[in-house]
Amino acid sequence: MQAYLQHTPIIDWQHPDIVALAADLKCPSGAKFGTARNSFEFVRDEIRHSGDIALNPVTCRASDVLSAGTGFCFAKSHLLAALLRANDIPAGFSYQRLLLDKASARFCLHGLNSVYLERYGWFRVDARGNKPGITAEFIPPEERLAYTPSAEGERDLPEVYADPLPQVIQLLQSQHSCAAVTENLPDV
Repeated sequence: MQAYLQHTPIIDWQHPDIVALAADLKCPSGAKFGTARNSFEFVRDEIRHSGDIALNPVTCRASDVLSAGTGFCFAKSHLLAALLRANDIPAGFSYQRLLLDKASARFCLHGLNSVYLERYGWFRVDARGNKPGITAEFIPPEERLAYTPSAEGERDLPEVYADPLPQVIQLLQSQHSCAAVTENLPDV
């Protein structure tokens, strides 16, 4: 589990702002379930999804997502992992392959988190952000994700990665506008 608790340049959970917020989100009883739920709801509800509001800057590192208050699904998953890891809750990264545009048969990755709680084991949560037609909740062991792959070619990728995928990091660090990210979303 140590790999899912590590501090990295992207999941910079030792940043003072993340440490402070993680302490605020910690369940008063110390329960990891409540802490994980509080962290999930903060990222889902308080960090705006860049694609929904076409808001720059493009963020990647967890502390930058927190500072800017915005991020794409991938960036939001980086912040959630950092907040969980700061509270000693193992957190990884999971992905879905989704149909982005039916006319051009263009697919893209969607980023979310996998969280480990002793009572439930690994389960996925999606802090993408709710909006009309999309509702994600924290109700383990049930997974209530933003998207359910159903079109031909869509799928849940089963891996739980300790680090975000390199193509995700490359995208978020190389593009400087929401439009550019949207145009260059990676596929598997």
